[in-house]
Amino acid sequence: MRLPDLALVSLTALAPLPAMAGVTEAIREHILPAVEDFSVAAGDLAKTAADDCTAETLRPAYRQAFDAWMGLSHLSFGPLETDGRALAIEFWPDPRGMVARTVAGMTADADPVVDDPESFPEVSVAGRGLMALERLLYDHALSGYGAGDYNCRYAMAISADLSRMAGEILADWREHAELMRTAGAEGNARYMSESEASQVLYTALLTTIEFDADQRLGRPMGSFDRPRPTRAEAWRSDRPLRNITLSLKALRGLAVTLSDDPIPVTEAAFDRALATAGALDDPLLSGVETPQGRLKVEILQQQIRAVGDATRAEIGGGLGLSAGFNSRDGD
Repeated sequence: MRLPDLALVSLTALAPLPAMAGVTEAIREHILPAVEDFSVAAGDLAKTAADDCTAETLRPAYRQAFDAWMGLSHLSFGPLETDGRALAIEFWPDPRGMVARTVAGMTADADPVVDDPESFPEVSVAGRGLMALERLLYDHALSGYGAGDYNCRYAMAISADLSRMAGEILADWREHAELMRTAGAEGNARYMSESEASQVLYTALLTTIEFDADQRLGRPMGSFDRPRPTRAEAWRSDRPLRNITLSLKALRGLAVTLSDDPIPVTEAAFDRALATAGALDDPLLSGVETPQGRLKVEILQQQIRAVGDATRAEIGGGLGLSAGFNSRDGD
């Protein structure tokens, strides 16, 4: 599986482009609020776990933390790229089942690292984060633990680790935001031209639209003869369709704040996809196993790809930008 890092986009023309005025708005109205929401939600998860780490008690705080993560996860550069944080927060796609094997190994061996907050960040990313915690909270073979049991302490360790990373991301984003605002200024080695800040945000927007269509929908769709609904993201916690909806809402927010000019075609495309997702009534995307259900999911996938087309035309085309390679697209 490829790592979800983010390469800078390339320009379709050699002439330098002005920075989008929308970069400042995107930072102020979209990025920093999303980062702050995740920090708060992860902190609440850690506090809940410290008080009562049993699965039934932790599930609501887990859902809130995952919701907040979906408002942020598309910004897979800068602070999320540092120390592999994005992977440590959510190790997915996981085509080789590394989360299952790692969590099973941790619990079978009762690895004492869960009782050492300083050493726990050295655990494999497949044994940390939201997907490992989902196993502990929703897998029937693992979730029946009691207070003080190993799995309870493991859930507490994951929750505290998520809160730690969320706090670091918030602190780093406050610094990174200033680098983006001062792109091209003397001494700014991260964004060396004015256009680079808008380039990286545009790529984050476009590549996550593609990720929603190709991975969040494409993986459970599989092929017509072999659909694979249990390859959907976070299916144990009933999140596949919810994550797609929350991702689209976050991406729409980024698109609107990023663009200098009105983007009516892009906004309409987002609205169509969100309306279709809202009417799907298939939270697990298990309908891909029937011809009629698969058709509904295919329609949503087509509409999300139409969002990408509109984004390229109205935002990318207007600025002369094209998205560069991004390895978030998985295998």
